[in-house]
Amino acid sequence: MTMIAKKVLIIEDSQTQAQTLQKILESYGLRVLWAPGGRIGIQLAEQWIPDVVILDVKMPEMDGFEVCACLRDNPKTEHIPVVMMTRYNEPDTLKMGIYLGAVDFIPKDEFANMVLVKTLEQLRVLQDDLVYPSAAPTPALAPGADEADSAVAGDKPV
Repeated sequence: MTMIAKKVLIIEDSQTQAQTLQKILESYGLRVLWAPGGRIGIQLAEQWIPDVVILDVKMPEMDGFEVCACLRDNPKTEHIPVVMMTRYNEPDTLKMGIYLGAVDFIPKDEFANMVLVKTLEQLRVLQDDLVYPSAAPTPALAPGADEADSAVAGDKPV
């Protein structure tokens, strides 16, 4: 039986942070697409219909709250779980994300990647009974890494 890889859309304006997340998620066998901003992220979510969206809060043109609200208001994307991530660790920020429909809100700290993996297991994007890599992946893509399923909006390498 062949398992079809689950799809994750990362909406993150920092290419470095997106690459780090991509590397981690791909090490778990997930297909990853990166959008460097909110508007393109919404378009990609409509076209690609990912299994989950990982969404940065603080972005230039359109913040994560606006993106989350747009995803929730769109019949094509309203069912997609949204996990918000931010450096801002204020209760009002967390409340706003949850109020707008995010299923989880993860502060970007030293535990963020581990918490994200556990959240993806709870959402059944990852299966918690499988054996996954134990070493933390490096932030950059390995030379020659297959990027066929790791498309990037705007043809930027991730």
